[in-house]
Amino acid sequence: MAHEAANGPESVEGPLKGYHHETYVVPLPDSGVRVKLREPRRGLLWFDRRCFASEDDLLRQLHGRVTRIPEIIEVDRGLLVQRFIEGRTLGHGVLTSKALSVRHRAQLGALFAELAALRIDDFDEFGTQWLCDGAERLVVHQLLRFTEERVYREQGAPYRTLFDDLGVREGALDGLARQAETLTARPFSLLHGDLHRRNFIVDAAGDLWTIDWELAMIGDPLYDLATHLHLMRYSAQEEGRICRLWRRAVGERCPEGVAGWEADLPVLLAYKRAQSVYTDVIRAALDLRGSDGRADLRQLPRVARRIAEVLGAAQAPLGLTVLPSVREVSAAYMCWLGVRRRTVTAAAAAAA
Repeated sequence: MAHEAANGPESVEGPLKGYHHETYVVPLPDSGVRVKLREPRRGLLWFDRRCFASEDDLLRQLHGRVTRIPEIIEVDRGLLVQRFIEGRTLGHGVLTSKALSVRHRAQLGALFAELAALRIDDFDEFGTQWLCDGAERLVVHQLLRFTEERVYREQGAPYRTLFDDLGVREGALDGLARQAETLTARPFSLLHGDLHRRNFIVDAAGDLWTIDWELAMIGDPLYDLATHLHLMRYSAQEEGRICRLWRRAVGERCPEGVAGWEADLPVLLAYKRAQSVYTDVIRAALDLRGSDGRADLRQLPRVARRIAEVLGAAQAPLGLTVLPSVREVSAAYMCWLGVRRRTVTAAAAAAA
């Protein structure tokens, strides 16, 4: 389809790196505009709960309500495409913990404010299928249940022995569920759900655009802040600035939306660290197995170090009494892959 929409194969850019879709950028004929054409990856595992059936439909409805988001273009009889935002990602060529500029910090604050203004009652007019279970006031209850039931028990079933060897067992999220009972109820609003550096584009004018809304949801506005802090890996000083920015931006639009935020933010951050364990353990296993089903041991040292780091960050949220060493993480993956014992020893030593 990408070749058909472009002026020729040589004008197609892609596939672009992404987990959920294979994405190509193509020019629309005689327009000077480039758009994204995407195809969902087959057999994809979803580690985050989706609330909207169509990202394109949601974006079309958000125009005029949220600043600097991709324009939706109807190219042919109901076929919707997103205009490609020209520029570079916010994380291009920088350290992962780099602070935002004053300008970009202000634009992030404006985004938080615009999202907080989109309250649950506004979504009746969107014409977008709302897939969230609205019976619960606190979004973290829904997310904990999704991670426990969908990610760990269903999608994670083939990796159960791997989780066990890493010390992550049934009921690891029970402690977080008890903490969630103490959270303050805040009015639901629209959340982006995935505010990390690669989902921010800096255009030629230096302005910040927000892309990739497929994980958008309706929920606690504090969850967007927790997700953003977890993914951005700011320094402590910059994290403090972003927290104050969020408090001011959301508080001006919805004072009830910041109630109890200082006490509750650590609980939501703990959930994000725990969620990363389930996501990263499975993704790492898929990467190591390879598309042909054979073990790709070249990645094992990097994978083992990464998983050991993620487990360390989530030790308290998951109640892990003992943390596996990098060598032990490596051995757990080798065992799951079914590699011979002498190979395990060599690979574990390399990872350590």
